[in-house]
Amino acid sequence: MKYLLAFLAFSLAGTAAWAENVQLTSKVQVERVVKDDKGQDKIVLEEPKVVTPGEKLVFTLNYKNVGTAPAQDFVITNPVPGAVSYAGGEADGSVVSVDGGTNWGTLASLTVAGTDGQRRAAQAADVTHVRWTFPQPIPVGAEGKLTFRGTVK
Repeated sequence: MKYLLAFLAFSLAGTAAWAENVQLTSKVQVERVVKDDKGQDKIVLEEPKVVTPGEKLVFTLNYKNVGTAPAQDFVITNPVPGAVSYAGGEADGSVVSVDGGTNWGTLASLTVAGTDGQRRAAQAADVTHVRWTFPQPIPVGAEGKLTFRGTVK
């Protein structure tokens, strides 16, 4: 089964005291292995037009404080698209939710109800949201990026 990029709509929400001063942009890319001119495998990130189950995706969130004051208590929450299984974060300080954003923690600290009704350890496929909390104010003009990975279900 193939998915169109539109099916993998990537959304994010930033919340903070100065949220209107932090510019957020996002993109999703598919990670593919291609041969270089010497016949060696090379990993490239491409714009996904159509993706198939098992393909690896990289989600990137860029932020920049475009305001006139530091952005304090800044939090970015990003839902994981339903057609994607979370495959890990690459930014320090990220936490995940496995219940639609009600509870947060490291993946190892969360549980979900199993098919038998018993609680079990949460797995990457259970992740519904990723969140980053900035412990320090984001200075005026400061920018950075956050990433997480996923696999098309």
